[in-house]
Amino acid sequence: MMNVSDTRDCAFEAFVTNLGKYNEGFLVGEWVKFPVTNEEMQAIFRRIGIGRRYEEWFITDYDCPDAAIGKMLGEYESLSELNYLAEQIMELRESDDFWQAVLDLGENTGSVQELINLTENLDCFDYLPGVQNDYDLGYYWIEESGCYDTSNLGALANYIDYEGFGRDIRYEEGGVFGDNGYVRSNGGRFVDIYDGDIESIPEEYRISSPVVMERNTSEKQNGWHER
Repeated sequence: MMNVSDTRDCAFEAFVTNLGKYNEGFLVGEWVKFPVTNEEMQAIFRRIGIGRRYEEWFITDYDCPDAAIGKMLGEYESLSELNYLAEQIMELRESDDFWQAVLDLGENTGSVQELINLTENLDCFDYLPGVQNDYDLGYYWIEESGCYDTSNLGALANYIDYEGFGRDIRYEEGGVFGDNGYVRSNGGRFVDIYDGDIESIPEEYRISSPVVMERNTSEKQNGWHER
């Protein structure tokens, strides 16, 4: 897995494409860095010809450092949901190894909605940094966790099968080893913060339809005002 670099200025990129021009045989689009502001996205729409004659777009490619996320992103994802997810990922930068390990576990990673909720429920998982194989896991539980007292074993301590014990623990817990540590579900209550309704996304992350924006502008110019 490719890790997110601390110097990367976005969570991922998507190539937003003019669907009408694509159907006419022309690839007209632009790479967009997420998160993006609504104003920046409207400017991109204008540059690729979305808003008047052409109203529809789709995503032809992604550049996503998180392999688990990149594999499930589709052509017709909501730009608002992508933006919300990207902002959540950016806020996890200080705990990136933990986030990567949770992604490796593979729970709640089937859709953008699930991933958004996953970012808000990391307390449902335990992470052991530096534990990268069954031996490390067995050694942690027997020697470092405080669960067992081996001080009275004497020479018998030399015959402890740390690897076998760690393997049994991993099977029992359903945990996985990531690049930099071990992660497992701790059975905590997983709360769905985001219900899939675009209106539930904080307004600052929502991307407006360029057609709606143009219509509203025209209506206001003709004397119509929002109430």
